[in-house]
Amino acid sequence: MIRRTCLSVAGFLVAGSARADWAINMPRGVTELSAETHDLHMQVFYWCCAIAFVVFGAMIWSLIRHRKSRGVEPAKFSHSMTAEVIWTIIPIIILLLMAVPAAETLIKLEDGRKPDLTVVVTGYQWKWHYAYQGEDVAFYSTLARASADARRKNSGIDPFTVDNYLLDVDKPLVVPKGAKVRILLTSNDVIHAWWVPDLAIKKDAVPGFIHETFFRAAEAGVFRGQCAELCGMDHGYMPIVVEVVEPEAYQAWLATEKNTAAELASAN
Repeated sequence: MIRRTCLSVAGFLVAGSARADWAINMPRGVTELSAETHDLHMQVFYWCCAIAFVVFGAMIWSLIRHRKSRGVEPAKFSHSMTAEVIWTIIPIIILLLMAVPAAETLIKLEDGRKPDLTVVVTGYQWKWHYAYQGEDVAFYSTLARASADARRKNSGIDPFTVDNYLLDVDKPLVVPKGAKVRILLTSNDVIHAWWVPDLAIKKDAVPGFIHETFFRAAEAGVFRGQCAELCGMDHGYMPIVVEVVEPEAYQAWLATEKNTAAELASAN
């Protein structure tokens, strides 16, 4: 029995080490709104901790202080107007302290006016299609070949040897740093969800509907996400990669993509 328990614990630890990220809290992100969302989340979390401390503290103190073995007699009153007023007013104040900044952040999150760049994102089983409006640049983004090969049964490839296993793509979404990027999101088949934690975006892609969101990355880098809606057999194999580059590098990339598209069009 002891041996079986030890083996189970060891197996759990080994399985746990295979996780890509042990983080249990949301990231602060690389956009102004992602940082604001994180701060709001932490504010609500601290309020919940304070409320739990007061409520459970009062419960535990009452259980210990007024236990039967101390010979405490139960109170005879039916209610207290003062207590009812207090426990009504205090929650209202706390809710207002949380609701006002939350409403301000929600308004900002929906303000997609005057974008510098608009990208139409379409979900497919099981890949993403990106179309840059007004630029004649469009492409599919699918699971990177290294991850696709390693995920196959009996492939003989150790997934731990593959960089960013199941979180890498063949063609990332490339955007310039500091630009307001509007995302118009839809789906070609079933419901998907475009989720990039560092951008504080998790938006559903629904067939027949166009959902809108935006972000403005303050840092250059590569930011990864996944489809967050169970969309079928290969749901776990349609990652998202957003590459934020300097404006000059973005213009050079855009020119290269346009030339490639023009060459393919002339060849056909």
